[in-house]
Order: sequence, then structure tokens, then C-alpha cells
Amino acid sequence: MSPLPNPDTHSPRSSQSPPPEELSAVHDELLGLAHALYNLGTTVLEDLSKETGVEKPVGARVNEVIQHLASIGDLSQGVQTMIPYQVLVDIDNGRNPMNLTRERIERAAVENQFMNGKIDAVQSYKSLLDAALAEHFPSLASHVGEKDAPDHDVKPNTNGIGESASSTQPGSVNVNGDSKG
Repeated sequence: MSPLPNPDTHSPRSSQSPPPEELSAVHDELLGLAHALYNLGTTVLEDLSKETGVEKPVGARVNEVIQHLASIGDLSQGVQTMIPYQVLVDIDNGRNPMNLTRERIERAAVENQFMNGKIDAVQSYKSLLDAALAEHFPSLASHVGEKDAPDHDVKPNTNGIGESASSTQPGSVNVNGDSKG
């Protein structure tokens, strides 16, 4: 068993992007913590002996994990990157945020297709209605089929799915634990 999960096999990318320059130290420390936790787990599983006179390596492994956690705590004071609160909730609930993001994008694409279908249906109905009105009311033929005024056009949803999280977004949590909103 490998200590770190493999990159998402459903991803179209062949590799993962490197962390931003200002977060590389945090990234390295998080990788070290993951390795230390893995080593602690394997040490506990391998050390099932009940011998009392032998020094157990579990304490050293626990100290290594604590050192990594303390180092991450120190590094977090200098990082101002905002993390959406929902990402933290998803991680706490054992869900992979990358999968959830992919699901949200897919859901947005499905909803977009649905709305495009509705728009096409309304436009088709309007053209059929215009033709029927022009046929049955010839005096209205010059007015039928005119373009609507610009203020009647469909406007895009400005607070929909896919909008990027900004530092002023409510519900964001700073890496060092400060919350906004």
C-alpha cells in the first residue's frame, strides 16, 4: 500500500500541477506529515509484541507526527490563501473535493443543456406563434417577428455554479483558521 493516494485516474491531465511558489513549503510539510502518519500506522501494526524491556519505536513516530503538525502550524501564520468552507466540510466528511468539483461542473453542464433546451423551445414556439399571427391577422404582419428590446434578452446568472472563490467570498476560511463572512 502506498502512503499517498494516486492522482485521480479520471483526470484528463497526465500529471498534477505543482503547488504555487508561496505554498511549496506547506506542500512539502504536508507530504512529510502524510509520510509520518503512514510510518506511524505501519509501526503500530508491525509492533504487536508485548515485550516490556524493549524500547518501542511508536513514541518516536508519534513525536515525528507532532513535529510536522507544529511546523505546519508555524507555516500557516504566513499564508493568506483562502479556502472555501465547503471544501473543508467535504474533507471532514471524507469526500474528495476534486470529485465534488467534477460533479458540480457536470451538474452545471446538465443544467445548462436543460436551459438551452428551454430557450430553444420558447424560440421555436415564438416563431410558430409569429407565423400563425401573421397568417390570421395580416394587419399585424409588419409587427410580428420583430426583435425584442435588449432589456428583454436573457441575462446570464451572475451567482451560479462555477464562479471562482475570492478572498471576500462569505464562508471562506483562511489556511491559518481565520474565517471571512
